Amino acid sequence: MLKRTSAEEIRRALASRIIGGDLRPGTPLDETLLATEFAVSRTPVREALRLLAASRLVDQKPHAKTLVAQPDEAELAGMFEVMGYLEALCAGLSATMMNAPEREVLDALHQAMAAIVRAGDATRYAEANDAFHTAIYDGAHNPYLSEITRSTRHRLQPFRRAQFGALGRLAQSHAEHGQILEAILRGERIAAEASMRRHISIVGDAYQRLSRR
Repeated sequence: MLKRTSAEEIRRALASRIIGGDLRPGTPLDETLLATEFAVSRTPVREALRLLAASRLVDQKPHAKTLVAQPDEAELAGMFEVMGYLEALCAGLSATMMNAPEREVLDALHQAMAAIVRAGDATRYAEANDAFHTAIYDGAHNPYLSEITRSTRHRLQPFRRAQFGALGRLAQSHAEHGQILEAILRGERIAAEASMRRHISIVGDAYQRLSRR
């Protein structure tokens, strides 16, 4: 007997597509088409969409199509502002809490990204960028802070990744990472926080400029 696909499995699959940029903001999600794709009834699909709406990855309104979330400009700016404070706190704590092996891993991640920048591979850079930031979340050694930072990052991920399409953004992002890394390796909490907050602010500005084209 074949195992039926659960609502949670459908939710994870759709969330992965949204976060990865395969489903872009504003894309409609049709229950019937999704039920056919996942070979299930519309019931688990409807539940999966409800779960995605609860995490704000999709927008659901009565008597309207479910859409991949597309925050307005003011809401998006607010989300990036909160993200800046959360990631800055992670970076600051990492500057004082990271152990030697974790610092070596972060440094190695940054060095490996240089080759990706030279190759101009935006997809690989986006993946490596996730790993770099995740290492900083983990380096803060505060599980709750890591959890809420990851959750906020997931909501912003489609917009964060889009900025890598801007000319010169890969090299600029890598240089910003270098400033954050240097502060963390020196154990300078205030400098690490300031560098990270500036980095996230630039990310938000880069996306806004790209989206207006």
